[in-house]
Amino acid sequence: MRTARATAAAVTAVIGASVAAVAVGRVASDAALKAPPGRPLPTEPRLTVHGTAAGQITLTRHLATLRPGRYGLSGDGTHAVVGPVLDGVPDSADTVVRRLERVVRGTLDPGDRVWLTPNLYVGDPGTALGLDHTDVDVPGELGPLPAWFVPDVRDTWVLAVHGLGTTREQAMNLMEFLHRHHFPVLALTYRGDRGAPRSPDGLNHLGETEWRDLDAAIRYAVDAGAQQVVLLGWSIGATMALRAAARSTLRDHVAGLVLDSPVLSWEATLRALAAARRTPGALLPLAVRAAQGRTGRHGDHHGGHRPGTPGPERVGIPTLIVHGPGDTVAPWQLSHRLAAAQPNTVTLHTVADAPHGAMWNADPHTYEEVLRRFLTPFM
Repeated sequence: MRTARATAAAVTAVIGASVAAVAVGRVASDAALKAPPGRPLPTEPRLTVHGTAAGQITLTRHLATLRPGRYGLSGDGTHAVVGPVLDGVPDSADTVVRRLERVVRGTLDPGDRVWLTPNLYVGDPGTALGLDHTDVDVPGELGPLPAWFVPDVRDTWVLAVHGLGTTREQAMNLMEFLHRHHFPVLALTYRGDRGAPRSPDGLNHLGETEWRDLDAAIRYAVDAGAQQVVLLGWSIGATMALRAAARSTLRDHVAGLVLDSPVLSWEATLRALAAARRTPGALLPLAVRAAQGRTGRHGDHHGGHRPGTPGPERVGIPTLIVHGPGDTVAPWQLSHRLAAAQPNTVTLHTVADAPHGAMWNADPHTYEEVLRRFLTPFM
């Protein structure tokens, strides 16, 4: 009898531990599968405003606040644009002073909690940039997908797809540049975005199902007169672009890809986001397994590669990757490997000291010049 009770207790303990492990994995996987658009990723620190003065803002000293370039600075109900760290301005061991270019929404007061975002602009192309545009609905498989269309004269359209932690407002960073070179631009929402249909399971599939919304946008563009399209994606938007270029029935109309911080290993990205939520390293495999179970995805590994290090994607059209080793969400090494494996079609431009999805922010002038050269054959 005593042996039976001991066995039952042991079985109960094992079941309890298994249930707890499943729960831990599920919560950890939420960092990627439930990343809300327009909210900071777990890798992005919350910063404190210590003060503002004419044309400058003092923020918590952090590696994030020392980044080069221009960023949006968002809080609950506030949005501003900050420029580089100011030289010759006194700071301290605890603070950094950056240029404050403008406050777009709300006010910035000492003690406010804010975060840096790649989205420089808020609103729409008309209010933010003064660009004529049309609000359109792209017919998606789950329902209408709101999009902005900025018209122009070329018959090559640029379809712009935002990434993790951002919204279609991210595309406005490049709209003036693209408009200056006369490319029509369609800036998309996709399942899970505000105003767009929810995924049936309510989860982010890191591009694996979302690409079908980009496929719908390609069809919309072709039906509206585009002869060909260039797919411009950030983060999982870049993953969607790769999938659409390979799988769309209209892939012959896809003339080029621009991939900013592409997520080439969903496992690596999920692990990074879960780790940023302070998930212990030993539990990260549980997060991956939970994500596989919840989304039906398979692992990244292919023949000859260990798990989490996928072989290079096959890319048969001109492709520009803009990425950097400072990306802690999507490993730059995978972009480097992809470009090295296919030098005839893939070009890698490396950006130093830029976080995930913010390669333009770190050095807008150089980014736009690299992009101009890539797009010249489509002009």
